[in-house]
Amino acid sequence: MPHQTHPDVVKRLKRADGHLQTIIAMTERGRSCVDLAQQLEAVERAIENAKKALIHDHIEQCLERANTASGPKARAAVRALKAIAKYL
Repeated sequence: MPHQTHPDVVKRLKRADGHLQTIIAMTERGRSCVDLAQQLEAVERAIENAKKALIHDHIEQCLERANTASGPKARAAVRALKAIAKYL
C-alpha cells in the first residue's frame, strides 16, 4: 500500500541514483579518493534520509491503524510496526 511519503522517497532515491552514476564516472576518470569518499558520503546521507522518511511514515500509519482497530487488525498493525522497526 503506497504511503503519503512514497513520491518524496522516489524523488530522493532518483536523485541519489543520479549522483551515484556521477560518482561512477568520477571513479572511471581517476578523481581523487578524497573527492570520491566525500561524494559517496553524500549519497549515503541521501539514501539514509529516504529510508527514514519511509520508515517514519510507515510507523505513523501502523500506529494509526493500531489505535483505531481492534482484534486481529490491531495485532497485524503492531506486527507491521515491529517488522519495520528493525531497520531503524
